[in-house]
Amino acid sequence: MSNPNPPLAGSPAALGRELSLRGLVLGVLITLVFTAANVYFGLKAGLTFATSIPAAVISMALLRYAAGATIHENNIVQTVASSAGTLSSIIFVLPGLVMIGWWQGFPYWVSFTICALGGVLGVMYSIPLRRALVTGSDLPYPEGVACAEVLKVGSRAGGDAAEDGRKGLLAIVVGSVASAAFALVVATQVFAGEVARFFRLGGGHETPNGTAGGAASGFNFSLSFALLAVGHLVGLWVGLAILLGALIAWAGAVPYLSSLQDWTGPVADIAQATWSKKVRFIGAGTIGVAAVWTLLKLALPVGRGLASALQASRARRAGQGARLPRTEQDIPIGWVALITLACMLPIAALLAQFASGAGLSAQLLPLVVGGVAFIALMSFFVAAVCGYMAGLIGSSNSPLSGVGILVVIVASLLLVLGVKPLLPAEAGPALVAFALFVTAVVFAVATISNDNLQDLKTGQLVDATPWRQQLALIVGVVAGALVIPPVLDLLNQAYGFAGAPGADPARALAAPQAALISALAKGVIQGSLDWGLIGLGAALGVGLIAVDALIKRATGGRAYLPPLAVGLGIYLPTSSTLMIVVGALAGWWFDRRAERAARPEATKQLGVLLASGLIVGESLIGVALAAIVVFSGQGAPLALVGEGFAETAVWVGALAFVGTGAALYLWARRLAEARR
Repeated sequence: MSNPNPPLAGSPAALGRELSLRGLVLGVLITLVFTAANVYFGLKAGLTFATSIPAAVISMALLRYAAGATIHENNIVQTVASSAGTLSSIIFVLPGLVMIGWWQGFPYWVSFTICALGGVLGVMYSIPLRRALVTGSDLPYPEGVACAEVLKVGSRAGGDAAEDGRKGLLAIVVGSVASAAFALVVATQVFAGEVARFFRLGGGHETPNGTAGGAASGFNFSLSFALLAVGHLVGLWVGLAILLGALIAWAGAVPYLSSLQDWTGPVADIAQATWSKKVRFIGAGTIGVAAVWTLLKLALPVGRGLASALQASRARRAGQGARLPRTEQDIPIGWVALITLACMLPIAALLAQFASGAGLSAQLLPLVVGGVAFIALMSFFVAAVCGYMAGLIGSSNSPLSGVGILVVIVASLLLVLGVKPLLPAEAGPALVAFALFVTAVVFAVATISNDNLQDLKTGQLVDATPWRQQLALIVGVVAGALVIPPVLDLLNQAYGFAGAPGADPARALAAPQAALISALAKGVIQGSLDWGLIGLGAALGVGLIAVDALIKRATGGRAYLPPLAVGLGIYLPTSSTLMIVVGALAGWWFDRRAERAARPEATKQLGVLLASGLIVGESLIGVALAAIVVFSGQGAPLALVGEGFAETAVWVGALAFVGTGAALYLWARRLAEARR
């Protein structure tokens, strides 16, 4: 029976249940679901989603009837679940080792160790950064603030709060069921999964085999409720920036660059090849410049945060630790240093094992020592960059892949300058693999830092104890690291990755970031990278930074054009970006209508939870379908119709998608306005 008079959030009784066993267990169970969903969705679309808000809603719904549940306990649950879900972004790098043919699958303990050690380092680095980027910063942290508001509302017993919790859980469930059902029908091939058209611009010239040359372009709308939901979550201005990037790529760069070639063959192949081999590197340059710009702006606040952490450590050594407010008590900086060092030792062993197995034993010492030093220093820089970006635009919007691009280029250049001249020419592929391996560890740090500071902002707003939350983050990291390798192996066996040896292009998962990052590593180390295209993207990035600043100044910050989002629009496929733009417009329309409701913020939050459910449902059915493909040995085991139905399936699928989407949004509005 629940306590009719629960303790206040800040009381000693409530604090005793902040880091509870049941909270950790519930967080780990939610982790199993959200991490698997994020891995699949990230490989398919090149994007992952933040899990903190849906995890908080699920936690409050389940713990509401438990004795002594507190806001802090619910905060721990969402902390565990969100950190593990975010770690799944390692898929932006790790599949690259399969794509280049170095790995055939994902060795469990090696993959687990990369994720776990990198994740724990991310937690450690975020501790001094908390003071710089959370406590002493005015960054908005949109998802952290939203999650805190959800927790505060859910902690109030009875009345509107209880009703909001019931509606929120219902929205997640309905969204999950609807998107899963649609994805299941797509698997039967009764509904098409996409609407794609590619075409020739300009006449070209006649040849004996038909028309050749001319400009090529096209588009691909993926009929995905998960992508629609991502657009809802990222918001209007990010969606419009992605649309601008897609237009730069497909209305400008692809037609122009394809027109310079004298080509024959299917126009779709030419357009896709021009984008993948040329245009996406322009996007890489744009994202790289935007990430560097963020890093330059961080030097002063990061320095202040480190000074504050050291001051707190001196206070503890002087016996004054009890005077520190509970809400400012981190894991002591001395322990942070020891844990960081303890992580570096097995990382060194991993690098040595990998280098020896790759035939690089002749330069084992410089590779291991240089690799550890690179990971230690670069990890802190990317932790600061990712924490800042999460605070500025949210974890879901933060372009981690841009950080991965910078890391792999720097790692590859260092290998070219310091090691490659000392090795035989045939060692090139091994150096590419080593660069990706090192980048994977740094990227694991980046993913966790991107999420941790968002979680710590939520904790600050609900008066949580930082060190307890930091321990929960470590639990979440380990739980996510346990889940990610088998899910990756399952998806690799079922679908494969685009460009990997032996993968079926018709079924392979795009894994666009992993493809790009592995291509960059090969291009730098083998000397085949077109630096001109990256330079063009960098110049575009500089211009976009200036335009973004002018727009913010002219509108008082109400409108903006994030350069990182434009870069994403350039190098992500239109099968990912165009439906996100539609979702951003749909979300804007929903929020505008919500502003006229009796309780605008509650109605908007219901839209966010519906969107979260749409992502989770489709992603989980994707993982389940992967298991069916693996165990059945068939490429399309649920297909009910043949290829002759394909054109009809496009129209049927498109009409069903539009109708279902409209019905879900209308249902969410009515649910928000309904009273029991």
